[in-house]
Amino acid sequence: MMTRLLAICLLAASVAGPAFGRDLTVAEVNSAEIGKGKERNSRPVLIRAQVLLDRAGFSPGVIDGRNGSNFVNALRAFQQQNGLKDAGELDPPTWSKLLETSADPALSDYVITPEDTKGPFVEEIPEKFEKKAELKRLAYTGPTELLAEKFHIDEDLLEELNRGKSLDQPGTSIVVANIRQEPPKIQVQRIVVEKNQRSVRAFDRDGKLVGFYPASIGSDEKPAPTGTLKITRVVRDPVYVYDPKFQFRGVHAQQKLKIAPGPNNPVGSVWMSLNERTYGIHGAAEPAKVGKAASHGCVRMTNWDAGRLAAMVKKGTKVEFVD
Repeated sequence: MMTRLLAICLLAASVAGPAFGRDLTVAEVNSAEIGKGKERNSRPVLIRAQVLLDRAGFSPGVIDGRNGSNFVNALRAFQQQNGLKDAGELDPPTWSKLLETSADPALSDYVITPEDTKGPFVEEIPEKFEKKAELKRLAYTGPTELLAEKFHIDEDLLEELNRGKSLDQPGTSIVVANIRQEPPKIQVQRIVVEKNQRSVRAFDRDGKLVGFYPASIGSDEKPAPTGTLKITRVVRDPVYVYDPKFQFRGVHAQQKLKIAPGPNNPVGSVWMSLNERTYGIHGAAEPAKVGKAASHGCVRMTNWDAGRLAAMVKKGTKVEFVD
């Protein structure tokens, strides 16, 4: 049964990234190296590093081959965990330690399945909540968006790696980011939400860092909570209910709006309630904005990071908010 949620969480700004240059090859990425005379911030190196970080549990957000803030923060957390200089830069010791985490190639082949393309899809996701409430499901806009989220990769990069291929045809072999599909079988004991760093850290019962994720965490207008809270429940595929009391800018509804579930729902595909009314940790409809734009109080993560974290928590897991 769908669960109705009340939450004050909405992105307030958008970001845009630079266009890519020439197309990449799989060999360039899978064999990318740093060293004397080699560019440490080249796209092949950055893509390989982002995949390795994602696979190791230090999420760079969307895998896009850019040296952005989410990547830098994930790299710094990885360096701290491994006793390395935490400058957030790809130096030889960090590169060597990243390569030790996995020998699997960063990019691999994947055959599109009928499940990937059957939908239902929606042609466009409207911006206004009133229009969102008219949809039967806040589904993906098509197979490209579905596949990009499935493999944690930027849609433009996915299309570039598969130039000339149809991403909506079952049986088509495409190139994707070779990320870990299943969450680790770990019980998270404590979550630390770092407001200023726009990140979430998850620790096991021994105090070991087992997950690092970028996040949008409140704003000056609608700050995130303070102190220590607890997770009260986890809801997958949540329904979102907008209450006029929230007074979101640009929303003029005088009655409650029920917005159907789906990955493009305002709280994404998973919701973790906190024991302070209307607040939670949840997914995001626009993963590229995570960590780079404000939210209305809640902790907004990519759908895949929120899903991975949700699989490792339970009712009562502590959530500490720190500045």
